[in-house]
Amino acid sequence: MTSARDEVLGRIRGALQDVPTAERPEDVPVAGGYRTRDELPREELVHRFAERVAEYKARVRQVTEAELPQAIAEAIRARGVWRLVVPADAPDTWLPEFISPLRDSGQLTHEELDACDGVLTGCALGVAQTGTIVLDHGARQGRRAISLLPDYHLCLVWAHQVVGLVPEAIAALAPAAQERRPLTFISGPSATSDIELNRVEGVHGPRTLEVLIVL
Repeated sequence: MTSARDEVLGRIRGALQDVPTAERPEDVPVAGGYRTRDELPREELVHRFAERVAEYKARVRQVTEAELPQAIAEAIRARGVWRLVVPADAPDTWLPEFISPLRDSGQLTHEELDACDGVLTGCALGVAQTGTIVLDHGARQGRRAISLLPDYHLCLVWAHQVVGLVPEAIAALAPAAQERRPLTFISGPSATSDIELNRVEGVHGPRTLEVLIVL
């Protein structure tokens, strides 16, 4: 059975059959003089990442591994989150005793997710250059829908997951891309603007993003 993606790519290849080889995109040289790695010490990368995340009006806090359970509980209690969605493989240590989380393994409908107060996930990596968090929807991240529909997203980023530059992030995400897993790039809470530059939040995802960086 042919997927829509394969059909679209097949049409593109067909349209390029009569194009001279020298004019095809894969034969056009690409300049490679840009930086592909940031050599800053890990501590400085994490500090820069935290600053850039905060610039997007996201809440960000740095905690130790030992402080993480308490930090999660404080964030959830302060937000008033009682119906919390978590990935099916979220560790029990993430979950405060005062809530009964909804572990999602794909069974929750979009309507049920939308009715939840928030979601707690891990991530694949963070980019210090742009303050972007990337989910490849692997371990402890859940499927894409759970990070898009609830109005509040509490995301955990470990210090070792922070890379310096966008090219580093793209290289690290290559295995997920080869497996055709979805990639979600998060730069602050969801926001957009109309032609008059009126800012509207929550159109394409959570209106509130809170990040705990685990040192």
